[in-house]
Amino acid sequence: MRNNRRLRWAAIPIAATLAVVLAGCTQAQLNGFLPGFEEGKSPVTNNTSMVSGLWVTSWIVLLVVGVITWGLTIWAVIVYRRRKGQTGLPEQLRYNMPIEIFYTIVPLILVLGFFAFTARDQTAIETPYAEPDVKINVVAKQWAWDFNYVNEDVYSPGIQGQYEDSADDGSGALVESELPTLYLPVGKKVEIALNARDVIHSFWVIDFLYKKDMYPGKTNYMYVTPEREGTYKGKCAELCGEYHSAMLFNVKVVSEAEYESHIQDLRDAGFEGQLGAEYDRNTNLPGTKAPVTEEGE
Repeated sequence: MRNNRRLRWAAIPIAATLAVVLAGCTQAQLNGFLPGFEEGKSPVTNNTSMVSGLWVTSWIVLLVVGVITWGLTIWAVIVYRRRKGQTGLPEQLRYNMPIEIFYTIVPLILVLGFFAFTARDQTAIETPYAEPDVKINVVAKQWAWDFNYVNEDVYSPGIQGQYEDSADDGSGALVESELPTLYLPVGKKVEIALNARDVIHSFWVIDFLYKKDMYPGKTNYMYVTPEREGTYKGKCAELCGEYHSAMLFNVKVVSEAEYESHIQDLRDAGFEGQLGAEYDRNTNLPGTKAPVTEEGE
């Protein structure tokens, strides 16, 4: 009875401390310090909370497993340490069936649990929209991006990141205004088709907490609903050559009116139609039925 009372009095301050610490957590801390979350604002997309939840829950489970493992290790080191005057080996234990079942079943449950929750969230994120509001075709190339607005039949060609020559060694600040910029309307269901013109690239909008590889000759898809207006950084996440670090872009999530205005600006600039596979570098390689001249001609 006395031991139970001591445990009860010890648990009260521990619980109070945990409550205070958790109550003081910021939005970023509650979401595992992942980008895309700000205090008092909605998540960037419809998928970010799901990804964050899986991330944070996984770390909590792993931390509990770690604490138990470290605790048992330290306990065994202290309790079964060699005492003064002891010689030889301690009594050896083996074939302890309860323990062997425990350390076989528990990891199996953890692995199956992680798989089940990951598969559940992946299925939700990868499910195509039956009727997307906006269709975008993103085409990666060494070392920039082309954006086709499929429904509106306009496109936005891009160049790789440019730097100001503000130092003697030729280095300088990135010229943000010249980065390829993809416009998306807030609150709309967006289907993004991903293609590559030359080598493997990867489309990564950091605050979307999601990226997907882009393979020559294969089209991958992303399905997302932007929920917060703003400008978000993007980059290629697959090492794709010498100027991989300059393969940058921005995503602007804007109102419907601003989106329509941007589409009209592209149309007024003469960027009507779609940039297709005719600009793929691989179409000019031998074996692709490209016209080849005889040597000497």
